[in-house]
Amino acid sequence: MERLMQALRALGRSLRIWRTVLQLLLLLWWDGSAWTYRGGLSPERREARQRRRARWLTVELLQLGSAFIKLGQLLSARPDVLPSCWVEELARLQDSVPPFPFDTAQALLERELGERCAEIIDIEAEPLGAASLAQVHRASLRSGRQVVFKIQRPGLERLFRLDLEVMQQVAAALQRHPRWGLGRDWVSIAQECRHVLLRELDFRLEAEHAARFRQQFLDDPSIRIPAVVWELSSRRVLCLDYVPGIKINDRAALLEAGIDPAAVAEKGAASYLQQLVRFGFFHADPHPGNLAVARDGALIYYDFGMMGTLSQRLRSRLGRMVTAAAARDAGALVQELQAAGVIATGIDPGPVRRLVRLMLQEALTPPFSANVLEKLSGDLYALVYGQPFRLPPELIFVMRALSTFEGVGRSLDPGFSLMAIARPYLLPLMSASGTGPSDLFNQLGRQAVEVGSRALGLPQRLEESLSRIEQGDLQVQIRAGETDRLLRRLALSQQTAGQSVLLGALAVAAALLAASARPALTAVPLLCGLPVGLSWLKLQARLRRDARLETMQVKS
Repeated sequence: MERLMQALRALGRSLRIWRTVLQLLLLLWWDGSAWTYRGGLSPERREARQRRRARWLTVELLQLGSAFIKLGQLLSARPDVLPSCWVEELARLQDSVPPFPFDTAQALLERELGERCAEIIDIEAEPLGAASLAQVHRASLRSGRQVVFKIQRPGLERLFRLDLEVMQQVAAALQRHPRWGLGRDWVSIAQECRHVLLRELDFRLEAEHAARFRQQFLDDPSIRIPAVVWELSSRRVLCLDYVPGIKINDRAALLEAGIDPAAVAEKGAASYLQQLVRFGFFHADPHPGNLAVARDGALIYYDFGMMGTLSQRLRSRLGRMVTAAAARDAGALVQELQAAGVIATGIDPGPVRRLVRLMLQEALTPPFSANVLEKLSGDLYALVYGQPFRLPPELIFVMRALSTFEGVGRSLDPGFSLMAIARPYLLPLMSASGTGPSDLFNQLGRQAVEVGSRALGLPQRLEESLSRIEQGDLQVQIRAGETDRLLRRLALSQQTAGQSVLLGALAVAAALLAASARPALTAVPLLCGLPVGLSWLKLQARLRRDARLETMQVKS
């Protein structure tokens, strides 16, 4: 009987998920139809409706629970598969759910820790916080040590595995769709989400992250990270030192405690830049709920479930990107992006180079605007969506965390400038990329040799080209990307016009047959018009996609 009830609950859960998916697809189809916009389709109306849909999806993910909340947070790191407004909305996805009963928490502690529970002499029934993954209780140990227990919700792993199985089915269905699956590997994204989410259920990994993160700042008294109590931690229970503090965005409480908010903002930005440049291991979810300030002004980090790693190779590549950006060399920056695998090879780099040049001019031209990182992130998200780009999630988390710190810094200090704080940290990053004085001279030497060899070979190449012209063997190939695009749009427009006329004719025929003595024949033109109508909708979608690309080119 119990198995039957579990099977029925699993079926109900699957139907609930599929209902949300089908509702989302229906809404997307509705939003993609120009005739559904009152007053006609315009970029502003499309943007407003997309933001409403993103907010709707955020609410639905919160209602679906833990796995889908984490899925939304992971998808917010994929601006190459979602529009920028969806990415921005999902990035704000934070779960806050009612706590489970204290008796259940006690039973879980006893089952996970066994006899080690004797070390706990007092534990507060009211949790300090509750989320979809776990809740946190303050406790006292026999040694007098004040700690907190992060206790995983019961039955979460079984629910996760069921949800992840349905996610795989949804991803496979999306991949088979001729339009939604084009240029996107939904199956790989679902597999990556499965791997990340199942790892997050193991609190032993979070304990290792917390210990490694704390080790980085042991010599810095201005940064405080709770220590792990290893003997009272397990797969589903994490025990950390209790480190109280004031929320970092509570400016009034900071002032009341005699703490300078501007100093806190600078300290937070400097600590994060140090994580990126010096250690390559960083906190990937530094929203204000995970940051606090101690009474002595030290910065406190909480929650180490989402951490990011930058390899030495990627940091070196970032250094070269920073060098190219500082010189506003769009060509060199595009080359570095291609070498890093961010931009697909075999594409025309011209439009990309123009967009990158525009971003550099707007973002890196003094005087810097207060929200330069936020603007740069928005431009970057708009650039990669629907294009041959694949941004590494680590870089997205870096951009998001920096823009988060930028927002927190502005709320604490109106004169906060992340670019000014970042300057001394970017110099060693540029040096690490191999752009020191000796490397610079070596590079200049190589370029001089290359220019000299090309100059010496130029007369011979001219002679060969002239001979081939005289013999009629030289062929000239011209790439006219803009012309090809216009011709393609013209052909699509002609097809759309032809099909519109055909649909109109079929509609007139249906109306005449409906008024005739044999109205049953009305079904004939209606059935004939069905494939024509579907083809017309596909052509409209292609025209809208080309129009979006053309708009991006015009902006650049």
